[in-house]
Amino acid sequence: MQKNRLEAFSDGVLAIIITIMVLELHVPEEASWQALLPLLPKGLSYLLSFVYLGIYWNNHHHMLHTVRHVTGGILWANLHLLFWLSLVPFSTAWVGEQHLSPVPTLLYGLVLLLAAVAYFILQSSIIRSQGQDGELAQAVGRDIKGKISPVLYALALPAALWQPWLSMALYTLVALIWLVPDRRIEGRLGGSGS
Repeated sequence: MQKNRLEAFSDGVLAIIITIMVLELHVPEEASWQALLPLLPKGLSYLLSFVYLGIYWNNHHHMLHTVRHVTGGILWANLHLLFWLSLVPFSTAWVGEQHLSPVPTLLYGLVLLLAAVAYFILQSSIIRSQGQDGELAQAVGRDIKGKISPVLYALALPAALWQPWLSMALYTLVALIWLVPDRRIEGRLGGSGS
């Protein structure tokens, strides 16, 4: 199977996820700046989640540029990633609605952690199909960012139960770590990753 169907399907699912997420933001009843203040928690959770989805889309895009042939394992690993990303709108709405309550903040982080695990599984499936000498394995190398992120999530999850703001700060830190696109793959492909 060629990768174009996988890319198109993934792009479509991510577009729908972002659309669902923005539909959770409701217009205020009044036409004043003060009317926006109650929406601030929802708006901030939306912003963080939008950044996360953008990071996943960007890195997924680059990663798929290394794929020459799609296997059944890659298809299932990709669906696994899309499953966890599809829960981002729900967890985003809940954490925004509940103003950093412990359980919604914990669930939000759990969804982020499981999406990261699913991304790792997809990456590993691609590497397995290409071999250790393949482009992706060579580009990923030691994957420091990929190893630091789950540790930060693991610290943030229990912190959500006693200091939800600390968890959100750690979730934001992970997003900041990944905000600059992962240039390892693009560099490995000689800049032809677009």
